[in-house]
Amino acid sequence: MSTFKELTAASIGSSKTFLTQLVDVVENDISGSSSRKTYQVFVTGGIGPGVTSSIFQTVHDQDYTLVTANAIVDMTVGIFSGSSTVSGASTGIDAFGKILFASTSLMMREKINNYRQYAQLCLGDADSQFVAPFGSSSTSDKIDEVIFFGFKRLFSRDGIKRETFAMRMYTTGAIDSTTSGFPGLSNVDLSSTSGSMTVIDVGSSTSREGSLFGAVGNVVNSADTSNTVGIIFYEPGILILDAKKVLSASQHVSGVIKGMSNAAFRDAVAGETIIGSAATGNANAKFIPDFYVSGSIDEIVNHIASTRFGNGSINSAITFQNTTAINSTIINVNADASSFNLSSNPTFTDDNGQIIMSLVDETARPFTMITGVGLYDANNNLLAVGKLSRPIEKNAEKAINLRLRIDY
Repeated sequence: MSTFKELTAASIGSSKTFLTQLVDVVENDISGSSSRKTYQVFVTGGIGPGVTSSIFQTVHDQDYTLVTANAIVDMTVGIFSGSSTVSGASTGIDAFGKILFASTSLMMREKINNYRQYAQLCLGDADSQFVAPFGSSSTSDKIDEVIFFGFKRLFSRDGIKRETFAMRMYTTGAIDSTTSGFPGLSNVDLSSTSGSMTVIDVGSSTSREGSLFGAVGNVVNSADTSNTVGIIFYEPGILILDAKKVLSASQHVSGVIKGMSNAAFRDAVAGETIIGSAATGNANAKFIPDFYVSGSIDEIVNHIASTRFGNGSINSAITFQNTTAINSTIINVNADASSFNLSSNPTFTDDNGQIIMSLVDETARPFTMITGVGLYDANNNLLAVGKLSRPIEKNAEKAINLRLRIDY
């Protein structure tokens, strides 16, 4: 009557299941300044007091200074190096191939590098251009200016589930009704109140696309599903939106932004400039390309996050279901009637090695109470222990089948 039993290949199987979880990101999480963490690593010099900015910002589910805060998503922007936005702002190329820009532009090379890094990651080639719909060869589907969202694995897990993603944002900025561009009429930092759009990945389950980085889905305007506004890479949780399609690109932009300036002018101090003003030579400035060129990455992300998503604490700005793949090894342990009826516990026998039985009941037979199962390797090393929810009696008249499951 053994206390050990060798497992055969037939006793071991495997399975794979998927666990989904609903994720809701409320408007305040994105628009709130205390929930967005900046990493100011870019610093200009030479003109004015200088301009500092992050390369990206991280949105948290509460004040990011709290130890209980969880990072939800990274936000940043990028521009394709071969776009008209870049060529229109460039002043030439130096002897080393570096693209040159006027001092009125900010972080153009950083915006280009952002685009290249995501292209390398998602498309396998830093020089590739994103298109929406994915795989399209049409020139009109090429994405020049991008808003990037990189969801953290804590929330995206093993991937975003197809056809569960939705995002609501305002396409139209606050109406300034003028081209003067002074703060009282600014729309760079005023919340939008109309022109909302809900983008969804409807149809991605039937029209499946794949890339070097896994499954890809097209993101469309829910009011017009023929209007593809971006793409989503499900496994890494990366959303790429065409800024021209989700923002009113041709809308006039006005307000004070960071800039390479030495002196104060009207409502702008040194280190700031006014966009969309005749007095500063850009009276007809537009969100794209002017704001995308003149604004720092922080300036652009602040505008998108704080004015395009609302500021409610109940309404969802982003919602999706994540997917967690659970791989399982199933081990079937069979204890027949003649096995596992003895215990290696020294209290099971007396000093002579005889099983201690009841002196009152002469018909008593040895039995054990199974409380767990140990798994050993070929060298008799304990690898794992499975515990039962309650002890089970085992005797010579009872066969037991136990099913162990190891999830990973």
